[in-house]
Amino acid sequence: MSRLRRALLSGVLAALPVAAAVLPAVPAHASAPLRAHAEARGKFVGAALATSPLANETAYRSIAASEFNQVTAENAMKWDATEPSRNQFNFTGADQIMAFAEQNDQQVHGHTLVWHSQTPSWVQNLGATEMREAMQNHISRVAGRYAGNPVLTSWDVVNEVFDDNGNLRTSFWYQKLGESYIADAFRYARAADPDATLCINDYNVEGVNAKSTAMYNLVKSLRAQNVPVDCVGLQSHLAIQYGFPNIRENMQRFADLGVEVRVTEIDVRMQTPRDAAKDATQATYYSDVVKACVAVSRCSGVTVWGFTDKYSWVPDTFPGQGAALIYDENYGKKPAYTAVHDALAGDETPDDTTAPSRPGTPAASNVTASGATLTWAASTDNVRVTGYDVYRGTTRLGSSAATSLTLTGLTPETAYTVHVVARDAAGNVSDPSATTAFTTGSGPADGCSAAYRLVNSWQGGFQGEVTVTCTAAVTSWKTTLTYPAGVKVTQNWSSALSTSGTASTFTNAPWNGNLPAGGSTTFGFIGSWTGTGAPPAPVIS
Repeated sequence: MSRLRRALLSGVLAALPVAAAVLPAVPAHASAPLRAHAEARGKFVGAALATSPLANETAYRSIAASEFNQVTAENAMKWDATEPSRNQFNFTGADQIMAFAEQNDQQVHGHTLVWHSQTPSWVQNLGATEMREAMQNHISRVAGRYAGNPVLTSWDVVNEVFDDNGNLRTSFWYQKLGESYIADAFRYARAADPDATLCINDYNVEGVNAKSTAMYNLVKSLRAQNVPVDCVGLQSHLAIQYGFPNIRENMQRFADLGVEVRVTEIDVRMQTPRDAAKDATQATYYSDVVKACVAVSRCSGVTVWGFTDKYSWVPDTFPGQGAALIYDENYGKKPAYTAVHDALAGDETPDDTTAPSRPGTPAASNVTASGATLTWAASTDNVRVTGYDVYRGTTRLGSSAATSLTLTGLTPETAYTVHVVARDAAGNVSDPSATTAFTTGSGPADGCSAAYRLVNSWQGGFQGEVTVTCTAAVTSWKTTLTYPAGVKVTQNWSSALSTSGTASTFTNAPWNGNLPAGGSTTFGFIGSWTGTGAPPAPVIS
């Protein structure tokens, strides 16, 4: 069955191979759907989807499937929908969105893991220690559920952390956990899904202003601390009566930090009723946003928050305003649709026939029973390299916009010989790189594997973290870390601990032993040691 593989890591959408061979993209025809023009540019064009009309309205499903190559769950992946009661998870709506996307060769952007709104009261009423554990468990269970699934490629990890003045919002998260909850959430998300693009998302940060500058400084600081912030989401809930922000300049300054930029929730409202002049202004706003994204190479795409005025959130939130989307209440295309279409259609470089140069030979590192990290030297192109694909023979294992990729879901005790090809926006594909070979390690008998991460170290001590992932459903788990002499685990959380010599055996806590097939959980610990610098990594068994 044809499906969209991980074509968007760090924000660039590849032309899709539908069989084993890598086929060049065909430039989109001028009247093609939005998604065809976006794909020709190496971008996505997305829509936020509501589960009820997706299940019940043919017109809604048809447009959602044909026009967009990325979708976001409007509400079905938020905390109140996925974990309304502690450790009672409900993925019905989220799985509906995932199934729809897989059926229609679309990607899913996960929204959202940590937010001050739509989070149940049971979370808000926890003390600091339990709240941090609940956040970690929630991220592990929700993001971990879809880890390795080629359909879900990115997450809004934390959402709306600033107030309008550019100060950190004094939410219950901030009041009880302090600013550290932001970095922790990203680290938990990386542990839950090592391959997903992890985003911080906010509104009123489209142009250069106090709030977007605070966001810029936060992202710069977090990345300097090796916090895995991959992406900045600009919500872009705009209104024609307030003027257009300097969005391209702002996108570029974030891109210059080395992060992906994306427009995550665009709508452009007006004072109702509509008229031709308002429609024309609205269309210009949509066009200018899309053109800004096209012009900034690290902007991966634009998502419309909904697509039809029939199901827009705007009228209920802004009385007297609405008509904010690109289709009207009867699913008719508005001038805004044409503006988005034409901004994407533009010059799609159909005459580019020059293939990128051959990538460097990949090097394998961090090889485990089920994964490995590959890095390689970049290709060059006469226009622009948009991404790379990693193959084992004729089977594509994954894709990346960067010169590295972490492979997951590999088979234990198996030899892999892999190569890399580069591609450009016109669909030209390079000659394959030289191959490299590696062999995965052995996996434990219970079908669970453990991945260790050094979180931090200091003179005489360190903090470690382990993510346990199980290929089959389990009711308990166990993993042992064996360190060299001089290393001792002194404190642990989200697990039970027993020690024997230099071996520390961790078993599940009462609340995180039940893991579904493909599920994961993360525990942490503090250790002491007598050496200098970072301690050696343990042997995992």
